[in-house]
Amino acid sequence: MTVLTPSNTSDGKLQVLRRRRKPLSTRLYKTFRVVALIAVVLFLIAPLFWMFLASLKTNVDIYDTGKALFFTPTGENYANVLQRNNYFVFIFNSFWVAFVSTALSIVLGVPAAYAMSRFTMHRSALVVLMARVIPGVSLLVPWYYVFSNLRMVGRFEVLILSHMFVALPLIVYIMMSYFDSLPLELEESAQVDGLTPIGAFRLITLPLAVSGIATAGILSFIFSWNNFMFALVLSGSSTKTLPVAIFDFVSYASIDWGGLMAAATVVTIPIMIIALFTQKYIVSGLTAGATKG
Repeated sequence: MTVLTPSNTSDGKLQVLRRRRKPLSTRLYKTFRVVALIAVVLFLIAPLFWMFLASLKTNVDIYDTGKALFFTPTGENYANVLQRNNYFVFIFNSFWVAFVSTALSIVLGVPAAYAMSRFTMHRSALVVLMARVIPGVSLLVPWYYVFSNLRMVGRFEVLILSHMFVALPLIVYIMMSYFDSLPLELEESAQVDGLTPIGAFRLITLPLAVSGIATAGILSFIFSWNNFMFALVLSGSSTKTLPVAIFDFVSYASIDWGGLMAAATVVTIPIMIIALFTQKYIVSGLTAGATKG
């Protein structure tokens, strides 16, 4: 039987305190991590916050540093953007081009990625990777020359095809990695039960790949919505998208900063909403399908 003496009790307390006390390096690392995280978040949010505040100011208030945070808000900029400049048409144009190019890229890219993954088509995968890294600006001049001779510049078809050039390799590249992570035994078991290879892909593999398809589709849609370069060169007055329409507020002599910030806010809000409600697919899209079923 152990007798508790004052010395034994104090030694026990010291040992408990030593166990609870974390090393100085660990505490410094956690402090640094928290500070760095706060700094990065502020660095990313500050421009968006300033953009939103500027969209509620007049041009005079924007140039006045004394009214950086405290000012009388106005909705004139949003009225100018949404009513007088008819930005609802540009919103529809951006949504239509992004939706159709993403949908067509998924229809073509998912089967192609499955074939490359299951049949180890390394050369085709290399071509997809090359198309993924080729800068799109290098193709703008040939595209414009070809489509202008075909009298197609300014039509939705040209914008959709140009966006698919980037969206399709992106979807194939993501889905190839996703299909590689799915166990082949599931398809083999389905074929033993009587399904054809196409039937196994349609009934077994494709349902498991929903998370990956959602991830690829979301990223493709966001790219198309934000794309400026292709739309600037290949769009017309009736097919102008939001990123191009923003520059209507920039003239040779002056810049309407209030209208420009309001238009930029209109462009940004839909993407932020999409990212907010679909972040679980983006985070888990490449791994969730292998554990389902």
